[in-house]
Amino acid sequence: MKRLADLRAETDEIRTLGQQLAEARELLEIMGDEQGAAEEVDASISAAQERVDGLEMAANFDREYDDHGAIVSIHAGAGGVDAADWTAMLARMYLRWAERKGFATQIADESPAEEAGLKSVAIFIRGKNAYGMLEGERGVHRLVRMSPFDSQHRRHTSFASVDVVPEIATDEKTDLEIKPEDLRIETYKSGGAGGQYVNKTESAIRIIHLPTGIIVASQQERSQMQNRELAMTMLRSQLVQREIEEREAKLAELRGERRANEWGSQIRSYVLQPYTMVKDHRTNVEVGDAAGVLDGNVDPFVWPYLQQRRRFDAAAT
Repeated sequence: MKRLADLRAETDEIRTLGQQLAEARELLEIMGDEQGAAEEVDASISAAQERVDGLEMAANFDREYDDHGAIVSIHAGAGGVDAADWTAMLARMYLRWAERKGFATQIADESPAEEAGLKSVAIFIRGKNAYGMLEGERGVHRLVRMSPFDSQHRRHTSFASVDVVPEIATDEKTDLEIKPEDLRIETYKSGGAGGQYVNKTESAIRIIHLPTGIIVASQQERSQMQNRELAMTMLRSQLVQREIEEREAKLAELRGERRANEWGSQIRSYVLQPYTMVKDHRTNVEVGDAAGVLDGNVDPFVWPYLQQRRRFDAAAT
């Protein structure tokens, strides 16, 4: 039923696009050279072009979990309090991006830094192709700016790492088996939002997967059961991502591929002073409106990365 609904949504989008272009052509035939006709037709064609771009991008989401939701985890790196603040800025950027897309979001876990910002945060972003669009955000993001935490207002460079895995629901069928004896489950008092209740009860959950050392935590929900379910979803998702990466690494080894060490590490730089620019180091895409990017306009980097990924996959085969 889900697959059927997705296909109907795609065909409805194509049908709407066809109607939009037909109406624009009829308008041009009826109004001809009358004042305002050209502007109205141009607006219709521009709107249609946006739909075409969206459909073309969606056609690239053909990997196993591209149509799934995403779990975005951000961790502060080098840079002290600026890195913690940068982590919070990135979290806001992805939340604003999801809001623009009409996607649902849920913060599962966050660890506030002592002075400002966040040490780490984990966010569920749920919507069609959310993982396919955000998969390319995995890597190290660098910020260059005049630090608001430096009394001498010197320029600082700070780093944060972003990890993205597909959300694998607990009822989704996979070959993955998680044995109870492989888990160590800990409870603790939440330090996040939720008022006095979460701080007085041990509702937060931390799960350690002993064979891999993967640690996941959830503390934003009021009940221990809800937090446990979220944490288990995060664990399943990370283990599935681990299997994907191991499988791709084996295929790359069989093909004799050699990727540069920097692939997937430092992927993007955000410069706020002395000039403003955001540059993706993989595709060389540059955007001058850094404020707009940080307010959620991440799409200018998504499509070029998908095109590059497709070329890379085609060359590998």
